[in-house]
Amino acid sequence: MRHRKTTLAGAAVLVSLASGTAFAYFTSSGAGAASASTGTMLTVTLAATAGTPSTPLYPGGKGDVTLRVTNPNGYVVTLVSVAGTGGTITASNGCSPTGVTFTDQAGLSIPIAASGTTQVDLPGAAAMDATSANACQGATFSIPVTITVRK
Repeated sequence: MRHRKTTLAGAAVLVSLASGTAFAYFTSSGAGAASASTGTMLTVTLAATAGTPSTPLYPGGKGDVTLRVTNPNGYVVTLVSVAGTGGTITASNGCSPTGVTFTDQAGLSIPIAASGTTQVDLPGAAAMDATSANACQGATFSIPVTITVRK
């Protein structure tokens, strides 16, 4: 019988040591130094495109606006909005583009390739009222806009 008590006591000590090791493992701590820095997004640029919009603008109607967005960053950015600046709208053929307006585009989610250029087509973003001069038909319009992109 004495032999049996020794075995149980030995097993109890072994369980006690094992749980002490587990407790130490899960509650260990340490200290050290680290550093990090943030990068700065390079300026994404916008240019008029020489391409033809899918839907051209005509008096009394709406047409597409096309633009070319260049992303010099090494990562994709997302075009989230395009807004008119209120600047002067001009026409390629010199006509007076009265009645041409731009509708701000919000809620966009258009990826712009890393270190690349993407052509963007904004359906129905421009309108021309019916009082515009006939001479403006077939013209290409320059509409001042600003863009917002996010990483």
